[in-house]
Parts: sequence; structure tokens; C-alpha cells
Amino acid sequence: MTWLEAGPTLGAAFLASLVECVEAATIVLAVGTVRGWRSGLAGTALGLVVLAALVVALGPALARAPEHLLQTVVGLLLLLFGMRWLRKAILRAAGIIPLHDEEAVFRSETANLRLARVSERHGVDPLATVTAFKAVLLEGVEVVFIVLAVSAGGRGLLPVAAAGALAAALLVVAMAVAVHRPLARVPENTLKFAVGVVISAFGIYWSGEGLGIAWPGQDLALPVIAGGLLAFALLSVRLAARPVPVEVR
Repeated sequence: MTWLEAGPTLGAAFLASLVECVEAATIVLAVGTVRGWRSGLAGTALGLVVLAALVVALGPALARAPEHLLQTVVGLLLLLFGMRWLRKAILRAAGIIPLHDEEAVFRSETANLRLARVSERHGVDPLATVTAFKAVLLEGVEVVFIVLAVSAGGRGLLPVAAAGALAAALLVVAMAVAVHRPLARVPENTLKFAVGVVISAFGIYWSGEGLGIAWPGQDLALPVIAGGLLAFALLSVRLAARPVPVEVR
């Protein structure tokens, strides 16, 4: 395995996981700040246990699947997943929908948690635990899917993708512990734009591989596809941001 093969997988897993981990960390911070860190950490731990079980269950099953079928199915799912992110990123960049604001999410979550009744059991608040668990599980499932998907194109890529996701998670945890507040300064919308391009490029590439398309340059075709998608996305932002002329009668 060369860096030409491992690099895109590592980068895609890292960037996509970084976005999801920031969103999960915002809710866990809100839970810990308002209802106590014991409840927030308990929910986080439960979510991580369920995610680990999911990886253990799905990993061997994917390894036994026919490679071309796996590449086609995963490629199509990645394409749909990436285009959903890219569409929202384009609309946000064009000013059509508001930017994602982690500070606003934090304020909303803390307000909801303060309004809820406290019902601690054995020093743990069930509502706070479930809130943290749900955030970690929902965002974590997307991380697991991305890790399994971007590594499905070749043998030996799963540890590379997992390392990228783990690095993103550790970075977010370190930043959250250091600043002890929502990671609003992380350019999440820019990251989602980049991740949408990269994940969509992987989707096109793996779908083509599964369908038997011989890409010119093999792995070198991946950055070319990503570059084409980036150019298309930037053009879409300019076209979407252009004011529509109003006909005066």
C-alpha cells in the first residue's frame, strides 16, 4: 500500500469525522455544563460501546462481501451522502440558508436541559445521559459508515480510515477540554463543503470501480474527480448567489 492509495482514505475519514465529532461534542458540552459531567460522560461512554459493537458486527460482514458488489453499493451510498452535504454547503455559502452555528446549538441545548426536571438516580441524570448518548450515537453512526465506506475500495484500508477518524475524535476532545466551550471557531461549514466534495468523489470513483470502469491513471483519477466536483460546486455557489432579476411591468 502506498501513500497515493492511503492518503485520500485517511484525509476523507479525518475531515468527515471532524465535522461529526464537533457536532457531538457541542451537545455533550451542553449536557456536562448544565446537568453534570457524570451524566454527560456516562451517555458518551454508552454511545461509544454501542458504536464499537456496530463496528465489530459490520466489519467482518463487509470483508466477506464480493468486492465489486461492495464497491458499487458503497459508492452509491457515499455519493448520495456526499451530495447531501455538498448541497447544503453550497446553499449556505450562497446565503440561501443560514450557516450552521455551534454557539446557537449550544444555547438551545442548554436552555432545553435547564427547563427539564432533574431526576437523578445514583448520581446520574437519566435525561442528560440519554441526550449525550443520542448525540454520540447518531453522529458516531455516520462516522462508522464513512470509515467503512471509504475503506471498502481496497484491502487493508480499514485501519487507515479508522486512524483518520480516531485522530479527528482525539483532536476534538483535546480542543473541547482545552477551551471548555462550543468549538464555534472550527470552520465547520468550510469543512462540510470540503467533505461533501471528497465523499462525493469517492462515491463516483468506487461506483465506477464496481461497475467495471477502468479509470485513466487508476487512483490518480480520484483527485481529478474531486477537482471537477469542486469547480462545479464553486460555480454553483456563484450562480445561486446571483440575484434574480425582477421584471417591472
